Formats: sequence, C-alpha cells, structure tokens
Amino acid sequence: MSTPPTPEGPAPSAGSAGETSPHPRRWLILGVLCLSLLVVVIDNTVLNVAIPSLIRDLHASNADIQWVLDAYVLVLAGLLLTAGSLSDRYGRRTGLVIGLILFGGASVPAAFSGSSGQLIASRALMGAGAAFLMPGTLSILTTVFDDEERKKAIAIWSSVLMLGALGGPIVGGLLLDHFWWGSVFLLNVPIAALGIVASLLLIPESRGPAGRPDLLGAFLSTVGMTALVWGVIGSAKDGWSSAQTIGGFVVAVVALAAFAVWQRVSRAPMLPLALFRDRDFSGAGLSVVLLSFASGGLMLALTQFLQFVLGYSPMKAGVSFIPLLVTVIAFNGIGVAVDKRFGARATLATGLVLLAAGFGLLSLLSRDDGYGTLVIALIVMGAGSGTAGPAAYATLLGALPKDRAGVGSAVNDTVSQIGQALSIAVLGSVLTAAYAANMPDDVTGPARHSIGEALAVAASRGDAALASTAKGAFVDAMTTISVVGVIAGLASAVVAVLMLRARPRRQASASVTPEPSHR
Repeated sequence: MSTPPTPEGPAPSAGSAGETSPHPRRWLILGVLCLSLLVVVIDNTVLNVAIPSLIRDLHASNADIQWVLDAYVLVLAGLLLTAGSLSDRYGRRTGLVIGLILFGGASVPAAFSGSSGQLIASRALMGAGAAFLMPGTLSILTTVFDDEERKKAIAIWSSVLMLGALGGPIVGGLLLDHFWWGSVFLLNVPIAALGIVASLLLIPESRGPAGRPDLLGAFLSTVGMTALVWGVIGSAKDGWSSAQTIGGFVVAVVALAAFAVWQRVSRAPMLPLALFRDRDFSGAGLSVVLLSFASGGLMLALTQFLQFVLGYSPMKAGVSFIPLLVTVIAFNGIGVAVDKRFGARATLATGLVLLAAGFGLLSLLSRDDGYGTLVIALIVMGAGSGTAGPAAYATLLGALPKDRAGVGSAVNDTVSQIGQALSIAVLGSVLTAAYAANMPDDVTGPARHSIGEALAVAASRGDAALASTAKGAFVDAMTTISVVGVIAGLASAVVAVLMLRARPRRQASASVTPEPSHR
C-alpha cells in the first residue's frame, strides 16, 4: 500500500496480492464502505414501502411507479462499467466520494418532487451516483485486505448489507407513519455526508491500470436497456402493436446489437466479449440475471398486497418482510458451507429450485388467505435466495481479471441490475395487464389499471363491492406473476447445471485476461 497508484501490485504473479501488507486501518475502512453502500440498500427498500403513498399523493399510475424504479436502475446499469473503469483510472476513493455526492445531493429534489416526472428525473440522477458508489466499495475492499482476511471482510460486508435491507422497511414504515413520503429520501442526506467525510479521512486513494473509458459503449448500453424497458411497459399500457412498444423494441435491438459489435472491435471495451468464453463467468452471469429477474419485481407486488389488500400500515408492511430477510441472512452462511462441500453448481441449482418452490407457494395464495400463508412462501424464497446468492456472485467474481478491481466489481453489479430492471418492467407490466383483465368490463378509467386508484374511488363512493373486486383482481394478478417466477427460477437452475463446472477452477481469473490482446 506504499504506492497508491497501484496498491494491489503489478499482478504478473499469483502471489503478488499476498506480498502487499493489509492496511492498518482496514477494519475502520470496512465500516466506511459498509456505511456508504448501506445508503443505497436502505433507500431502495424504503422506497418499496413508500410505493402506496406515492400512488396516493402523486396520483401515480403503475407505469409511473415502474419508471420511478426503472429510471434509477437503468441509469445505474448503463453507467456501472464506465464508472468502474473511471474509478480504476482516476482513483477508487474519488469515485466513491463522487457517488456519495451525487446520490445524497439528488435525494433532496426527490424528497420535494411535486410530480411523478420530477421524481423520476431525481431517481435517474441517484442512479448515476450509485453507479460510482457500488463498485467502488467492493474494489476498495479488495485492495486494503490481504488474501487471508478478504473473505472474512466480504462476509461482514454482505451481512451488513442484509441488515440494511432488513432495517430499511422498518425505518421506512416508521417515517411514513409520522412524516410525508419525501422523508424516506431525506434520510439519505446525513448518511451520505458522513460517508464522504469518513472516506476522505480514512480511505487511501488507489488506482489500477489506466484505461480509456468506453463512452460509446456506455451510451449504447444505456439507450438499449432504456428502450427495452420502455417497450415492455408500453406493451402493458398500449398493447403489443402500439407505436411505443414496437419503437422501443426496435431501438433496443439496434442499440444492443451495436453495443455487442462495438465491444468486439474496440481497443478498450467496456465489457470484453472474451470473458464470455469462460463457462463459469457465462453460467454465473446468466444465473444472476435470471435470479434477479425472478425476485426483483416481487416487492412491487407484495408491498401493494400488504397495504391495499391486507390493510397494513406502512410500518407493519415493513416489519412483515423480516422473515424473508432473516432467512436470507441465515442461509447465506449455509450456502457458503454447501458451496465449499459440493461446489457452486450444486449449491446454485439447489437455491434456485428452492426459490422456484417459494414462488409456487405464492401462486397458491387466494384472496381469503392472510399473512400466515404469505410468510411460508417468503421463508422458502429467502432460503433459496440465501443459498444461491453467494455461490452465484463468488463464481462470477472469481472468473474476472483481478487487476481490474473497479471494472470487475462493476460487472457483478451490472448483471444483477439488468435482471432487476427487466424484472420490474416485465413482471410489473404483467401485473398491470393481469389486474386489468381480472376487473369487470364496467370498471373503466384509472380504477381498471391500479388497485390504489380503485380503492380511492370505492372510498369516495362508499362502494364496498368495487373495493372487494379490486382486491380479488389484484391477488389473482399476483399469482400470475408468481408463475413467471417459478419458470424463471427453474430456468436458472437448468442454466447452472448445464453451464457451470462441477468444481470451480483455481486461478480462474488468470485464464480470462482479454485486455492484452487489445494492446
């Protein structure tokens, strides 16, 4: 660590990392990294609890809510690799601080948004901040810990994040019970400010090999993903034959195809396609996408189910997710032990089958069932996610070049965010379409497309029948997307079995070093 520009050393030998002494303040630095990423985790889990409040106060449609979520995810996914590359070149601490400034600063206009459009724009800027923040935390962690302590540090890092996900809904519910929905965004500001100060005081600057940022690649990937989700949302709102839907898919195909071609010919690609020749990288990456797809849109439906159908307060709805998150934390450790004994392929496949089983239980939910039936499904799904997650991410990271800590961490985050973006778009659109299809023909207007609007209309008219019908239609729609989750979970398990090696290779990343071929 005596030479900040290349803290992990030149990387010509496998043991170079071990020759570098761990940083004397490494455990304090780990605390700062956990705090920095905690702001992102809490914000997203808090936002899920606030969805019904946004629907009521901003008169937001389901499509608006999807864009509040997707604008953030799409900008994040589109910029992650570029942000990781810039951090490697100009400084990982610098990238982390920039991310905290953008994320915390954009939280202020988000909190005081007067319309869905203003909130969507603020969330997009928060996504840009998260694109620098997320890979920065993991890349810094890898440079301040040596090989012996790194796994322990990552385990602590992961556990703190899960605790943040556990506490987020509770904090969000507490805020929403006493303040307006914008308070969930103002919560980010003091945490981000503390993270900035602590980062500048405690974290050493570090850099990797200088590389030219792939601006065209970032542009093409962002345009392609945005157009893809735009088309999916349009399919539920205007139909598959509408100009918005067709135009979105056409732009997506062109932009993503151009992105793939550019990555092949570029001398400094954002995502070197040679990485996909590694079975572990390709299999783990596809499994992560499908895993994120299966579970990413779940909260969109469950928060509305708990508050609109079961009538829970925001606080009670937040507490209701505790069994899911506690199970994930518990099975994270079990997943690591199973992985060590049987390998990533068996561990990942087992976890994904459990996740599919949880979705299967959720698909059996009826309008007369209460929380007791739901919690069983949540526990099974938590067991599946907790078992599969560590194996998937460890396999993916293990197949990446180790001298690119920023970009390598960004690849891990990108595949996860792509799966979540598609999940919110696809499952959210399926939820909207299924809800509308289950409503009687004589129900028109916003009430036909949103359970929040239907309940508001029913309350204003004193129409108990409309309220009951809307709740039943929503539960039926939720069981429909649960079937999609079953299919995605089983498909992910098949991918893991067919593509991953039975046992991970040692020094997997050493065999996948595409950069030299471009120099």
